[in-house]
Amino acid sequence: MGRRFPRQFVFGAATSSYQIEGAASEDGRGPSIWDTYCRTPGKVQNGDTGDVACDHYHRWPEDIALMKELSLSAYRFSLAWPRWFPTGTESAPVEAGVAFYDRLVDGLLQAGITPWVTLYHWDLPQALQDRGGWADRDTAHRFVAFADAVGQRLGDRVQHFITHNEPWCAGVLGHWLGRHAPGHRDPAEALAAVHHLLLSHGLAVPVLRQHAPAAEVGITLNLTPAYPASDSIGDALATERIDGHINRWFLDPVHGRGYPADQWAHYVEEGHLGKAEPTWLRPGDLDTMAAPIDFLGVNYYSRALGRGPEPGNHPRTIEPPPQSSKTDIGWEVAPQGLLDLLLRLQRDYGTPLVITENGAAYHTGPDEDGRVRDTARIAYYASHLDACALAIEQGVDLGGYFAWSLLDNFEWAEGYSQRFGLVYVDYATQRRVIKDSGRWYADLARTGALPETEVPG
Repeated sequence: MGRRFPRQFVFGAATSSYQIEGAASEDGRGPSIWDTYCRTPGKVQNGDTGDVACDHYHRWPEDIALMKELSLSAYRFSLAWPRWFPTGTESAPVEAGVAFYDRLVDGLLQAGITPWVTLYHWDLPQALQDRGGWADRDTAHRFVAFADAVGQRLGDRVQHFITHNEPWCAGVLGHWLGRHAPGHRDPAEALAAVHHLLLSHGLAVPVLRQHAPAAEVGITLNLTPAYPASDSIGDALATERIDGHINRWFLDPVHGRGYPADQWAHYVEEGHLGKAEPTWLRPGDLDTMAAPIDFLGVNYYSRALGRGPEPGNHPRTIEPPPQSSKTDIGWEVAPQGLLDLLLRLQRDYGTPLVITENGAAYHTGPDEDGRVRDTARIAYYASHLDACALAIEQGVDLGGYFAWSLLDNFEWAEGYSQRFGLVYVDYATQRRVIKDSGRWYADLARTGALPETEVPG
């Protein structure tokens, strides 16, 4: 056997509500920004939507049985805000929608699987977007009301809460680059949205703890270690800017350091913040964002390479070397990046860590005998879990790992074209098949030891 994990290490899998639940208009659920975005021509591959997805809303008992077969000790899932508050402004949550999560949580506990609940995985009620969305400060307070309802209803049984999943994606992909809902392209608006996302996190942490005093509360950030493409000064400076934009702009305020001064100066220079203090930054906000957390959720998929600016261009990321191994979504396989990231987080911030997402998209489907022999995904998991085990050996306080994803599912702007699951889903029939990678992961979860032969050299 290869490296071993500590006995208490958590092996889980993750999903999100819009990507798997379906039942888009049942039990009072209101439309979300992703319902709207999916219906905007040209935004989502093949015009796919999450209307049905994996039909988890109706098939959750079957999916819990799969989790047991995979030997999962924990399951990370998100709550559909529009199931609780269809417009985001109701005075009380909708009982029928909330009852679904009661059933799910109770089913998980009965199966011996610990629920890890993410409050926001990007499905903002469309009615709140119509009022300004995350660019409007009021949305942060609406989120706190949502967190209060969640704490009251689930805090007696859920002991692990994550306020937000990947605020970089919600803020930058959604408001700066237009690649995610709501599909805007306004850098100044994006920075306001990010601020209110982080503010709402800080406001929600004590509210959740009020209802669940023993619970662990954290936030999940998508983090991408950046490396210079060469040893030139220009590439080194570009890498610093990429790191500031993707990583430190979120890590620093969550850890009480405020926004990084160098990146702030770049945004001012680029005209995204104006010459004076932006109107969205108010006294006390940075203190609020720094509400103490019990863990930092880390989502890691690949690394970035920084290239210095050419005339008329900004610093940018470039494609990995042609000889690099890539997943079917085109992301470089870079397990060393995960090790470097974990060591850096331990050194620079010191917060206990949990890998809340890590995984790979490969198109491998069932063979003629019905078996899914996804050996490339096994190699990906083996190399990245080896990086996790090595990080622990080197002193990193890493408490768990959630594979992305439990099921093949709706992959945002990629629609159903990418498959990340440990379990294959035939979307036409909703038939589930545990892949070879799922069997491999189940063995690891049972033994706590990596098979030596599966770890690439």
